Amino acid sequence: MIATLSGALTVRDAGRIVVETGGVGYEVLIPLSTYYRLPQLGERVALMIRQVVREDALMLYGFSSATEKRAFDLLMSVQHVGPKLALAILSVLAPEELVAAIGKGDVERIDAVPGVGPKVAERVVRELRDKVADLRMAAPSASASNGNPRPVPDGNGRPAGPADEAISALVNLGMKPIEAKRTVDAVIAADTNAAQNPETIIRKSLAVLLGEK
Repeated sequence: MIATLSGALTVRDAGRIVVETGGVGYEVLIPLSTYYRLPQLGERVALMIRQVVREDALMLYGFSSATEKRAFDLLMSVQHVGPKLALAILSVLAPEELVAAIGKGDVERIDAVPGVGPKVAERVVRELRDKVADLRMAAPSASASNGNPRPVPDGNGRPAGPADEAISALVNLGMKPIEAKRTVDAVIAADTNAAQNPETIIRKSLAVLLGEK
């Protein structure tokens, strides 16, 4: 069972990276919170890993901290919450925000995540209410960057602009490409200062699409 993975970061996309170590490249799926803490391409990265074995695949899910990994495991224990949906929830809600929403019984806040739906959100609150107490709010791992997003190449090595990164991330969360682009364009038009920061664009786009809940 793979628990951690470290090596050179050779691909960095929103939701997906490749880490090369020992001559082997490992594809790892990640939440946006981890994506924005990654180093630049070619630099060394170290991640906490949850290995999920299916009948037809062996998937690796990576996290920049033990807290994110624990939150992922808790979400996976909820009925009808699979790896993709768990990553989507952690891409929109940081572990501490998830704990707060569950503690307050804020079903709408969790339902705001694309693909969740009210029934699943209710299950998350009900089934995890007594389990999140041990979800310690640990600091990001030392391997992570300082959390300030910076322009990075896309998966083909070409420079990707903040808007393109934001659109890619929103599509990864389950939004339609046309809808994601329209929303990102509107956010940038309304706030030109956000245009250089993909994380800001994503957060503002989510607020527009889902409403502040």
